[in-house]
Order: sequence, then C-alpha cells, then structure tokens
Amino acid sequence: MVEVIVTGGAGFIGSNFVHHVVAERPQWHVTVLDKLTYAGNLQNLSGLPEDRVAFVHGDIADADLVDSLVAKADAVVHYAAESHNDNSLQNPRPFIDTNLIGTYTLLEAVRRHGVRFHHISTDEVYGDLELDDPNRFTEHTAYNPSSPYSSTKAGSDLLVRAWIRSFGVQATISNCSNNYGPYQHIEKFIPRQITNVLSGIRPKLYGTGLNVRDWIHTNDHSSAVLTVLEEGRIGETYLIGANGEKNNKTVIELILELMGKNPHDFDHVNDRPGHDMRYAIDSTKLRTELGWQPTFTDFRSGLADTIDWYSTHREWWQAQKDEVEERYARVGQ
Repeated sequence: MVEVIVTGGAGFIGSNFVHHVVAERPQWHVTVLDKLTYAGNLQNLSGLPEDRVAFVHGDIADADLVDSLVAKADAVVHYAAESHNDNSLQNPRPFIDTNLIGTYTLLEAVRRHGVRFHHISTDEVYGDLELDDPNRFTEHTAYNPSSPYSSTKAGSDLLVRAWIRSFGVQATISNCSNNYGPYQHIEKFIPRQITNVLSGIRPKLYGTGLNVRDWIHTNDHSSAVLTVLEEGRIGETYLIGANGEKNNKTVIELILELMGKNPHDFDHVNDRPGHDMRYAIDSTKLRTELGWQPTFTDFRSGLADTIDWYSTHREWWQAQKDEVEERYARVGQ
C-alpha cells in the first residue's frame, strides 16, 4: 500500500484530488492533513472509504505533527494554502504563516525522511499579461507576483527549488491556471455567480470584466498532478492548463445563458485593487514530456457540469451564502 499525505485535502482542489486518487489508484492510502479554516470542509470528503482515506485535523506549520505523519509516508502532495486574493489584501498575515512557514515545515520533514514531495502552485506567481500579448506563461517566465497571495506562493515555490538544489529533496512543482468545478468555495468567481443566480441575486462583475483567466476543470488538474507525481522528473516545474482562456464578462454571460437567464442580467461592481489583466498557460512541456491531456476541452460543457453540481448540492453552500455576500457588500463588490 502506497501512503500519500495530501495537505489541504479538505479544500476545493485538494479534495478533488483525493477523490481522483481513490478512484484511480486502488492500492493507495491517503492521509488528509487539513487545518479546516473556512475554506476546508469535511463534507468534501464524504462518501470516501474509511479504509482508504484518513483525516488529521492539524496545521502544516506544526512541525511535530508534520514530522510524525511524514515519517510514515511515501509521498506528500502539498495543496494547503491561503488562496483568496481579496482576503490577502485585507489581511496578509495568514498567507505568510501558511504559504511560507507551512511549506518550509513540510520541506524540512520530507528532507529528514527522504519522502517524495510535490508542490501545488499557481500561475499568479508570474504576474499578468497584456490583453493583446500573444504569449503565454511557460516554465521559464520570470516571477512577477502582484498580491500578498501570489507573492507568498512565489516564495513557497522558491523554497521548494532551494531545498531541491541545496538538500537534494525529491520534489516537483506544478503551476496551474484557474480551477473551477465541484466543492469550490462560493467566495470564488464562478461559484459565487452560480449561487447568486440560484439565490435570486444578480451576479456581480468586477470593473469592465475584460480580465482574462485560463480556466481548467479541477478533475483535469487532478489527473495532471497525479501524472507529475508518478512520472515527472525530479527538480522540474510543470505548467498545467487546458487552453481555457475566457474573460470574466464572457464567463458571467455564459453562466446566465446556461441557467436560462438574460446574459446581460448582472451588475458591475468595484474592481479589485491590483487586478491582474490576463493569465494564460502554455502546458506544452507537460503534454509532450508526460503525455497528459485534459478531458474537459470544452469550457461550456465543463461549466454546465459545474452549474449542475451547485444546483443539486444546495445543502453544501446555502448556509454560507449570506455571510459571503455581506462581506463583499462591505467593500462594494
């Protein structure tokens, strides 16, 4: 039995990876280590077999706890992160504690015990591109983060690289474009708009809505991470994307259309400070070297699948909705 620790495995992207591993690797046992901040939810792991998945409530910055778990593991897949840009602008400190100190704590543990490590990161470490720039981010793009969130993720990436080079840690890194799909917290753009429509609230669009994101279904992200974990070259970085560039206005209009509403039935609200204009991932290295391909190549069908999930899982998000909207209303968003 292969023992894998998934940090942040009760969060959106991490829990989807846990579901993917359970389905695809029957000989693997997963230990989820999660602090259960507001973004972590044990419901995300419901229905998984208890003999295949164990849950540990704890902080990745707790060195003693981390060491005791890593000592028994074959691999660590590190998803745990404070990840919401708006929150990082209001209070950067938790991003320092989790994204930097937490990653350092994990790196020291895998270094001591010789355990394989895969670090999950974001395309936001590269800053942004101009709307008319034909280029995309590659593994060689210089880092240029623009928020406390992306800065701490960039810092964590650099820690991993340093521990690979200085101490021989057996690690890889992946930087992914924007995820969407089941179990995503409703503070995030796509689920917020879907749940707005389901709640009878007009969707909200930052500024003009011309900011472009490169969307990937979380199931495709999970399959890519598993591919890198098993087949990626130690010390390498792989960019994960599905050629899903769409501006926010197009996304909100498509959500409304798919939900049977007028595509123009939304409100413009204050733009986010320092809002990056465009992200775009070139995943050629991952596809050519490791043979990975996404399943959800049509954004419209992936979005329809996501709308269906939120429509049929109201009990998962309903209790949080008022608080999330009140928080946004306080800052005019």
